[in-house]
Amino acid sequence: MTTPDDHDLIRLLEQFNDAWNRHDIDALMNCMADECVFHGVAGPELMGRTFAGRDAVRKGFALAWETCPDASWKDGVHFVSGDRGVSESTFRGTTADGARIEARMVDVFTFRNGKIAVKNAYRKDRKPL
Repeated sequence: MTTPDDHDLIRLLEQFNDAWNRHDIDALMNCMADECVFHGVAGPELMGRTFAGRDAVRKGFALAWETCPDASWKDGVHFVSGDRGVSESTFRGTTADGARIEARMVDVFTFRNGKIAVKNAYRKDRKPL
């Protein structure tokens, strides 16, 4: 088995970011490991809201577009070290009540076998524009 190098994992993060901007849930899930976890930016738990397992992660990802149908993640910058990676981007979106959100954010990733096993999202707590 070939171990992915940092360049392979950066390409994976670029593909993942592009899939978010296309609102392509199938492409997102193709980047995820079979046993995956997503920690959302908000929620009642210490880690925000946790979605564990492919079905739950898929639903958690789709919530972003339900909350902000025009959501985008622009200006992506990615780096990888071993089995960990980080993506920085600017999140932009409009909520159902018309509030505009624009804030820098980071995702911290853990990789397993060339896929994303954990996506842990953090976003600046900026008031709507």
